[in-house]
Amino acid sequence: MVDSSPLVSLSPSSPSSPSLFPRVVSVLRTAGCVFAEDEARLILSAARTAREVEDMVARRAAGLPLEHVVGWAEFCGLRMAVDAGVFVPRRRTEFLVGQAAALALALTSPRAVVVDLCCGSGAVGAALATVLGDVELHAADIDPAAVRCARRNIGAGGAVYEGDLYEPLPPELRGRIDVLVANAPYVPTEAIALLPGEARDHEARVALDGGSDGLDVQRRVAAAAADWLAPGGHLLVETSERQAARTVGAFEAAGLRAQVAECDDLDATVVVGTARPGPPARTGRGRPGAVVTSGSC
Repeated sequence: MVDSSPLVSLSPSSPSSPSLFPRVVSVLRTAGCVFAEDEARLILSAARTAREVEDMVARRAAGLPLEHVVGWAEFCGLRMAVDAGVFVPRRRTEFLVGQAAALALALTSPRAVVVDLCCGSGAVGAALATVLGDVELHAADIDPAAVRCARRNIGAGGAVYEGDLYEPLPPELRGRIDVLVANAPYVPTEAIALLPGEARDHEARVALDGGSDGLDVQRRVAAAAADWLAPGGHLLVETSERQAARTVGAFEAAGLRAQVAECDDLDATVVVGTARPGPPARTGRGRPGAVVTSGSC
């Protein structure tokens, strides 16, 4: 652990003091933080006292994710609460939100029914609710800490349930879901040890471990999706470019038509499944067909 004692002896009474910034940067840089200046600004803006600065810097220097240190992450231009141990939303997942939003906006019905499975902090669901406005939003996660966090982020904009995948969802949602988003874990078990320490040591294992080939949870989501989706409804999951073909196979085995959407800028891959029978291309509040992209996002 990096010794942050210089902050103790030299910290002024206010975290806004100009003299504190270079010392915070120095401690963070010594700890190996590549973007020490940016992180120092975030910590100083989040702290209310110099003592809080000291505590935050010490925790960051010890390897905690910056988002856990300051208590929030930026996602889709929104500030999402992220409690200790909860999966930190990745920027690449903004592509998943964009694909789901395009499909929901293309509906002819005025109020889409959207479900966010494996919701973690609820960032995906909260972002979709912000984009779509009037939406019937439901979210679920098996991790109690994530559920508490998701309820704060989603608030009155939707309902959040604790349980395994579809199990806690209200039964009246069967056959009604227009857009089902599942950012399920897809890291193979043996690859967990290769993840950066911030994820490996400080995020819930259940949010990372996708089983022997990384697709165990995705297969379970796909296998039951047809029972929950509305006719022509869509299931979207984030995966890796390397795993996409197998994810497509799992979707097709479950009776879904599957397509792959990619974003080079965010290094993001999303597999989109459509329930049968699907309606013809719909015109509504969005652009039909916007879901399938390659090379741009």
